[in-house]
Amino acid sequence: MLTLNKTDLIPASFILSGVPGLEDTQLWISFPFCSMYVVAMVGNCGLFYLIRYEDALHKPMYYFLAMLSFTDIVMCSSTIPKALCIFWFHLKDIGFDECLVQMFFIHTFTGMESGVLMLMALDRYVAICYPLRYSTILTNPLITKVGLATFLRGVLLIIPFTLLTKRLPYCRGNIIPHTYCDHMSVAKLSCGNVKVNAIYGLMVALLIGGFDILCITASYTMILRAVVSLSSADARQKAFNTCSAHICAIVFSYTPAFFSFFSHRFGEHTIPASCHIIVANIYLLLPPTMNPIVYGVKTKQIQDCVIRILSGSKDTKSYSM
Repeated sequence: MLTLNKTDLIPASFILSGVPGLEDTQLWISFPFCSMYVVAMVGNCGLFYLIRYEDALHKPMYYFLAMLSFTDIVMCSSTIPKALCIFWFHLKDIGFDECLVQMFFIHTFTGMESGVLMLMALDRYVAICYPLRYSTILTNPLITKVGLATFLRGVLLIIPFTLLTKRLPYCRGNIIPHTYCDHMSVAKLSCGNVKVNAIYGLMVALLIGGFDILCITASYTMILRAVVSLSSADARQKAFNTCSAHICAIVFSYTPAFFSFFSHRFGEHTIPASCHIIVANIYLLLPPTMNPIVYGVKTKQIQDCVIRILSGSKDTKSYSM
């Protein structure tokens, strides 16, 4: 039942309906979601542990990977546990303030995910184009500063989302056709003017996604030019191999993001709502699931550290390249 504040028309709570049109199959949908979430948590927590305690991984590339793992943990944990509660226990209620907090975490850390991928592209650019100066350019203080700047960028740009959403009057019900509180999904329940919300949302998408994609494209353009100029085929292959895991991470992150972004704006009436919701969840779940797998498979140093731990070797701190 909708409980409204008499003056502000703010609902006491919202109801997250889950996946519209697939209510009878949501239990089956929950199993791949749960499996991917478990893999994501185990994989990213494992990577974070390795990078924290293995001296061999105390390098700029792995510090950025630790940032990515932390971001992935928070990003998928902001949505999947609540989605599973909806699928399994029909716990669909979410308080208004709780909804705003979830919205803040989702959008902040999706923005941070994009930012960290951009920083990792710049890391690969420095490693390949300036290998002799790599350790002097990417110092620990610089990595800390750019990581903090990426986080603050997301926080400062996303805080207005919550303020713009909170100011709206809600008189179109309190049922959100989603598994989590997305900015525009909540705003569409308002009977007020949401044009500012839509414009600001598009601006943030361009400021974060557009800027990061531009930097990633520029980095890989210069990397490609540097690699092509190498005389040795083995050197070119080795250079490409150092970028392969990061390229996979970019594909896993941006492909569902682009699909979700463009389908909402150009295919809203042709693509089923259930498809929108499933892709929106995959957008937040696929990168955290695949990133530790890709980096584990394609990064020999991580493989060596895992083998040392599984084999029971105690001298993990003395390991070096």
